[in-house]
Amino acid sequence: MRRLDCTDLAGRESVLALAVGALRRHQLVVLPTETTYAVACDAFSPLAVEQLNDAKGRSASTALPVMIGSLRALDGIVTGLGPAARDLLRGFWPGSLTAVCQAQPSLMWDLGGDFQDGGQQVAVRMPLHPVALELLREVGPMAVIAANRVGEPAPIDCDAAVDQLGDAVSIYLDAGPCLPGPASTVVDLTVSPPQLLRVGALNLDQLRQLLPELVDPEALSEGPA
Repeated sequence: MRRLDCTDLAGRESVLALAVGALRRHQLVVLPTETTYAVACDAFSPLAVEQLNDAKGRSASTALPVMIGSLRALDGIVTGLGPAARDLLRGFWPGSLTAVCQAQPSLMWDLGGDFQDGGQQVAVRMPLHPVALELLREVGPMAVIAANRVGEPAPIDCDAAVDQLGDAVSIYLDAGPCLPGPASTVVDLTVSPPQLLRVGALNLDQLRQLLPELVDPEALSEGPA
């Protein structure tokens, strides 16, 4: 296990090169995001995905989310996005918006969870942190989730991530403390009309500025006041 300093911009390139090497060897890397530290692995490595679930003590019955480093990477992993959905993602990425999309059926990966009719759904996000973005742009799509053991709080600094995951992770990228804040907002872009699944850093009114047809199923179920 190695803990590497990412606060020195001059040395960041060599530090990230070590993390890239570890990920390509099917190992785990902890990295900072906007609000928490997260543990990541190659999304296309079944061995790495299994190790990530074991490190967290989580079941594979729930699919792992995926992070990408650029909008160009999106079409390689998802399908069926219309113009309005793309406008939404362009408007709020990178940032705290998670989009549930239909995965490309040809992808050779197994992130866990159930397969839906017509293929597997995948939750995708582009984080707003320079270290995470640089690593993602070099490696490609990664399975990424908070770097905590199940039932424990998500770590906001590298110390807390090391305490929870220890030697299960090969490299810890330490960029200093994160700024605690709301979780990402989650929208489902696989249904028509698109649905708001979880309110987080972004609210319904903000999202509707770019995706007017977005609905909140909970508000609809409550009916008129």
